Amino acid sequence: MAITTDNAPAPPVAGKPGATSTGRAGDKIFLGLSQGSGILLLVIMASIAVFLTYRASLALAENEGNFLTTFDWNPAGDPPVFGIAVLLFGTIVSSIIAMVIAVPIAVGIALFISHYAPRRLAAPLAYVVDLLAAVPSIIYGIWGALFLVPYLEGLNSWLDEFLGWTYIFEKTEVGVARSLFTVGILLAIMILPIVTSVSREVFLQVPRMNEEAALALGATRWEVIRLSVLPFGRSGVISASMLGLGRALGETMAVATVLSPSFVISLHLLNPGGGTFAQNIAAKFDEANELGRDALIASGLVLFVLTLLVNGAARLIIARRKEYSGANA
Repeated sequence: MAITTDNAPAPPVAGKPGATSTGRAGDKIFLGLSQGSGILLLVIMASIAVFLTYRASLALAENEGNFLTTFDWNPAGDPPVFGIAVLLFGTIVSSIIAMVIAVPIAVGIALFISHYAPRRLAAPLAYVVDLLAAVPSIIYGIWGALFLVPYLEGLNSWLDEFLGWTYIFEKTEVGVARSLFTVGILLAIMILPIVTSVSREVFLQVPRMNEEAALALGATRWEVIRLSVLPFGRSGVISASMLGLGRALGETMAVATVLSPSFVISLHLLNPGGGTFAQNIAAKFDEANELGRDALIASGLVLFVLTLLVNGAARLIIARRKEYSGANA
């Protein structure tokens, strides 16, 4: 007579630790392709890093200024002098402005689409948001130069009049609104669809039972969102924000179209001028000599490292907040 037991170990599941190969040719081919793609990606990233580092070292060996603190960019001079202080400042400040504006609005739009809007409105609104994420950056740049810059003059005057005492919003130079503040607003508009789309998908993954349990206990709609939806989607919102930040840091053509570049660091954000890594590379690459291109590559290496640090920080934050994902439930 056969004897059975309920405590027999379950068979291993493919893709999990302890799983054994099925021996099928298709599985082996797929496994090889997956591993090969991952290795190829690492090789490509390492090759880019090696190339940037090599070309940057050639430029830094000829630089007569301090690469990190010099407020000038003249690789063709005698002696050649160039530094990234202004570019680093402009890149970080414009990205911070974009994040401060875009993230709260994006989270609000994502919550509205996922939990407030009627289904007839939510679907087309989500489609429009996804469509905006696919608009090329040069289109945003042209719109910013022809529409945003002229119409920001009124806002700049208002900020200068009522918030000029903060020093940051004091406008001390005459000129159109081609400033880091304008760039930050344009970048916020550009990253808004990305952050909204990812956050919306995260909010839609909240277990329905969690929301129904909160409603059964007498919670209001806002309390359900505050106690159930936002804690669950916190890591997703952070990853969406970091994804938007990565685009803001590396945006090129839109910034080059709107910004009036100058190698001056000023906390008067409404004054024309400033610069970013990507904008400087796009503006000066064509006219640069061999040393100038190596210098631009050196600045690109800094941007490359900065972007990797941002993405790495996002991965660490997400890994530390896995308990909110519900994936292991």
